This record gives sequence, C-alpha cells and structure tokens, in this order.
Amino acid sequence: MSAAGDRGRAGPVPPSEDGASPAAGGADGPAPERDRMTRWRLVLGGGEADGTGESGRPVVLTAEDRRRDEALAALYGGEGADGRPGGRRGGLGGSSPRVARWLGDIRGYFPSSVVRVMQADAMTRLGLRSLLLEREMLESVQPDIGLVSALMGLRGVIPPESRETARTVVRAVTDELEQRLRQRTVQAVTGAVNRAARTRRPRLRDVDWNRTVAANLKHYQPEHRTVVPERLVGYARRTTQVERQIILCIDQSGSMAESIVYSSVFGAVLASLRSVSTRLVVFDTSVVDLTDDLEDPVDVIFGVQLGGGTDINAALAYCESLVQSPADTVLVLISDLYEGGIADEMLRRAASLVGSGVVVVALLALSDSGTPSYDVDHAAALAGIGVPAFACTPDLFPDLMAAAIERRDIGQWAAENDIVTTHGTDEG
Repeated sequence: MSAAGDRGRAGPVPPSEDGASPAAGGADGPAPERDRMTRWRLVLGGGEADGTGESGRPVVLTAEDRRRDEALAALYGGEGADGRPGGRRGGLGGSSPRVARWLGDIRGYFPSSVVRVMQADAMTRLGLRSLLLEREMLESVQPDIGLVSALMGLRGVIPPESRETARTVVRAVTDELEQRLRQRTVQAVTGAVNRAARTRRPRLRDVDWNRTVAANLKHYQPEHRTVVPERLVGYARRTTQVERQIILCIDQSGSMAESIVYSSVFGAVLASLRSVSTRLVVFDTSVVDLTDDLEDPVDVIFGVQLGGGTDINAALAYCESLVQSPADTVLVLISDLYEGGIADEMLRRAASLVGSGVVVVALLALSDSGTPSYDVDHAAALAGIGVPAFACTPDLFPDLMAAAIERRDIGQWAAENDIVTTHGTDEG
C-alpha cells in the first residue's frame, strides 16, 4: 500500500446513507461494506483507479466525501516536490493562496490526527521542509505573502529546528509590508482623529480655513473682496489621550489567510498610535484576543490557527463586550461571512452594535487577490442594517479607516473609490 493509501485509510468514517457516521469496527462489529468501499475509493481516487464498486460500478460519494476526495487529490495527486509519484490525480501546484486555503479547509474535512499527517506531508511535498532546513534554498526564493500564508497553516508541523527560520521568512514579509503601509496609515488615521475633534475656538495654527470660509460666506464684504469670519472652525489641539477605539475582528477561515497577514501589520501600526486604542480578535468556533501580541505581527501570525468552523455571532458578542464608548468605536469585521453559528442572532447583534453608535464595517477580504468568495445573503442582510460589506485592498485600508473614524458615509466612500459594495435587500 502506498503512503497516500495509508493516509487515506486513516481518514474519518464517511457518513452512511441515512447521514449517520457508523463506527469503524470494534465492539459493534465490523464497519458496513459500503463504508469500507468508500474508504478504498478515497484512497485510490476516481477514474481508472476506481475499481472498488460492486460489479465494477464506481462508488457514489456523498457531497461531504467529494470534498474529502478533492482535498486528498490536491495533496497526493501527480508528483510532489519530493519527487514521489502520488496515487491520485490533481495537485496543489505552485499557488500559495490555494495552499493556504487547502490547509485551512482540511481541518473541516478530517479529524485532527489525520490533519496532522496531511500537514506533515504537505511540508515535504510542497518543498517547504527543504526550504526551511537549507539556507541555500531559502536564499534562492523571494518570500511573499503567499508563502507566509502557507507557513501560517503549517505552523503546528514545522520542525523545531526550522521554527526560527520560518519566523525569519515571515518577518521579512511583514517588515516590507509595514514599511510600505505605515506612513500612509499613520497620516490617514491621525489626521482623521484630529479632524473629528474640531473646535470652534481653535488656536490660529489649528484653524481649518476651508471650513471656516465655507461657514462664513454670508459675511462676505464686497468692498474688501474678503470674508470676515465671525466663527472659526478648527482642529482640536493634539492630545496624548485615546480618542478612538478600533477593533479588528478577523475570521480564521482558510480563505482569510492573506487578510490575516495584512491585518496583523495594520494592527501593529495602529497599536503604535497614542490617539487610538486597538484590539485584535481572531475567531473560528472560539474567540482569541491577540491584542497583547500586536506589537509584533509575526507573533500574531503564528498565534492564528487557520480553518475549522466559524461562529461570527460569538466573535461579535466578545467585541461588543470590549466597547467602552460606542460613538468613538470602529469595528472592522474581516470575514467571508459563512456563518456556522446562529445567523439570525449574528444579524441582531450587528444591528445592536450599529444602533448603539458603533461604526461597523464588514470586509469580505483585506487583500490584493481579487473578488473573494463570500456568503451573498449574509452580506446583503448586513448591508440592510447599516453594515456595508465589500472587499478592500491594503492600499485603500488607511483611507477606509479615516472615513470610518470621521463617521463619513462608507457606502459613498466606497463608490468614490470604485469599490462595489453589497446592497441590502431593501435597496434592490
């Protein structure tokens, strides 16, 4: 039996025809024949390899087993980076984003014992083990966000002697991203905080002349060809006190890997600003607060576990408990919105946050990878209660945060930046 075959047999017991999951033998007797045949079908793959059905007919897989079959084919199909031929078709190829999604998805298809085996095999078959163990190979590649996403998903099986090398790879990418995004983020956010704290009794250096002129046009003096302002509009003096609270709430689904990398970088930049208080929360079926790790994006990235279920409602409940001043809080939910919890309760909680005065934005992705896959119905429902839902590129994120802090119309901001938003059902 091939290595791939052994691992296929180690997979979970497929559901029976009535949807139950029969035992794989033991005190209750041997597993049903169909279950054994399904396991062999998952081991061997389909097409010409599928001689497992009765009278030579192919085994019919359930929808759940088809997803398992695709996950197995992606890893064990074709020939891996280690040169070993796979007993199955398909393959992960060279697409790092696809690898990251696959690493997250398999946690939902197989038990943890099988996931660990598949992750370890992925380390070898994708060439990552050699990359991390051989300095020459590491120096020959350009670390990018796709590689970081893959390492994030494989963190549990990275050999101890390679962990520091993996952190070095991740740090190279996060440092480059922070250098690229820091200045614009600091300028956009601090400027927005200052503008949001306008005063009508500003010092001369703090006067907002454009708004002052606009507010005093009725006092225009034709003979002097000037405006005599009776009311000054300006910015409040800069303060070291916290003026705004920002909560980044991030889905740990496999498809969100790139968004997590960018969020960790933005979180680190925002955490360095005295005028805002930043919290970073990640979730699947449980909620983890990574705020204490915000100073180092690498710690955030290796504190995330991709894949598993999704409970957005539980995450929003935790974030709601963090809100101190709703009118001064911006909550950014970064998720594909495939809710595994109670969807109606999620929507009620989001509506409650908006009703209390919190600015809530749903980002379907924070990445440069194009249009994401997301739950269209949930996105439309959120838009209908005042939570705009759209994907955003990292380069536009600082401006988005500025618009949210100033409590501008986020839908209008998106339209001005040619971003397509999801409309609520009442908007057509």
